[in-house]
Amino acid sequence: MTQTTSPPIPTLIPDSAPFSAEQRTWLNGFFAGLLSLDGGVNALSSEETAALMNDVMGTGAATARGPLDDGDDGQTPWHDPAMPLGDRMQLADNRPLRRRMMAAMGQQDCGQCGYNCEDYANAIVLKNEERLNLCVPGGKDTTRMLKTLYAEFGTIPATAKAPATVPTPAADAAASPTPTRDNPAAATFVSRTRLNKPGSQKETWHIDIDLAQSGIDYTVGDSFGMFPHNEPALVDAVLAALGAPPDFPIAGRPLRDVLTDGVSLGVAPDMLFQLISYITGGERRLKAKALGSGGDPDGDAATLDVLAALEKFPGIRPDPEAFIEALDPLQPRLYSIASSPKAALGKVALTIDTVRYKIGKRARCGVASTYFADRIQPGTKIKAYIQKAQHFGLPADPSIPIIMIGPGTGIAPFRAFLHERMATKAPGRNWLFFGHQRRDYDFFYEDELSGMRSAGVLTRLSLAWSRDDNQKFYVQDRMREVGRDFWAWLAEGAHVYVCGAITMGKDVERAMVDVIAAHGARSVDQAVAFLAELKKNHRYHTDVY
Repeated sequence: MTQTTSPPIPTLIPDSAPFSAEQRTWLNGFFAGLLSLDGGVNALSSEETAALMNDVMGTGAATARGPLDDGDDGQTPWHDPAMPLGDRMQLADNRPLRRRMMAAMGQQDCGQCGYNCEDYANAIVLKNEERLNLCVPGGKDTTRMLKTLYAEFGTIPATAKAPATVPTPAADAAASPTPTRDNPAAATFVSRTRLNKPGSQKETWHIDIDLAQSGIDYTVGDSFGMFPHNEPALVDAVLAALGAPPDFPIAGRPLRDVLTDGVSLGVAPDMLFQLISYITGGERRLKAKALGSGGDPDGDAATLDVLAALEKFPGIRPDPEAFIEALDPLQPRLYSIASSPKAALGKVALTIDTVRYKIGKRARCGVASTYFADRIQPGTKIKAYIQKAQHFGLPADPSIPIIMIGPGTGIAPFRAFLHERMATKAPGRNWLFFGHQRRDYDFFYEDELSGMRSAGVLTRLSLAWSRDDNQKFYVQDRMREVGRDFWAWLAEGAHVYVCGAITMGKDVERAMVDVIAAHGARSVDQAVAFLAELKKNHRYHTDVY
């Protein structure tokens, strides 16, 4: 029998096009089929081929001149959540619009907007996403910068259609039955347990949630996304300041319900001040316009939430529909998961600090943290989903040692790691750095960690307490103190994980450089390069916020 060999599929999609290898292969085959492999490709000129590709994919696709194929070098030196916005924008200066938009994001890749920072920017440039106010970490500054950059659309060519590599939340929800940000499932709140002992200056809770029948599945390192409700007393105060009936219909829902779970009552957005400027006059109008454009005429702009904004302009009565339109959407909150699905079957655990503070005479609070601490009752259903981790999971090889640095609530994913390694009997060594204010009051999961040490799961536990002595002492100080052993673990291939506040993450990086230089016989520059190599090889992982 004579075997026939199929002719090779012609390459019509250049390697520089904004598609994955699999997508390029599929598109090459697709266009080859349209053009016919029996000679049709050779029969068409390059201009005719480009025209056909444009017909199928949209203007600009075939000529590789779309907004995602702009000759950019792919480097993102601004992708550092600790870097000020001005510095990030300076680094992105003269880069393509999509890159400058990415630099304007919060740089946490947290997923609260439904994307990572790069994909959010790409979706805006491709006109797949019209909302410019979704970046929770970036807040007002990001929204303002995105609006400024968005104005450049009048000076750039029409955009190409979006490739499949740039997800949209709606598409994700429709494509998969798995619960997502835009297609959440119903999970059940089970219980909360206070982790601080009486006398602590902090309020931290261990939260248990039942995932039974929710379809939610997760792995250690993932984050739990949930949709909170605004505090009822705050909603009532906004309604009173607005002078509107709670049952006023907004898109088929009572105004009170929309204020409860549909819009953010936190930082007052620029659009609210712009709305106020339209319905007031004189000096108040000038003041509202200044606040709406980023000004601070009274030195209190940073303290103005939605209620404070209404109270600053007493007597105004905006139309409820216009008022709601001027507010930002209430975004989901993400929390590091503090459990392993192998140890806590059908459940998920969280470690949450409760946020409470006062501005003037009014007590204010974190939306989601006080929802868990005060308002939600056992058995209540919550809308939830899983935000998959980006390079924050355990090593594929269970024998690899790991070093975990997680003060405060940063311990959450490392509790999950330890439970996972204990459940799977992973042979790799485990070293945890934990710190907080006071040992007697703030030693989270102390009994668990002691048990893991006795069982040999937790090889080493290094502690740091910042308020027990006159001189503050943090996890990065402990790292330097045990630097020789830390370096020995690194030299043996350990992976390093850091979880917690952004400022702590930068302090830990500096301590890493010091340890590498002091005990690895390297200059500071060489130590910085060594740390960069750890990051490149996915041996240094961060989850900072």
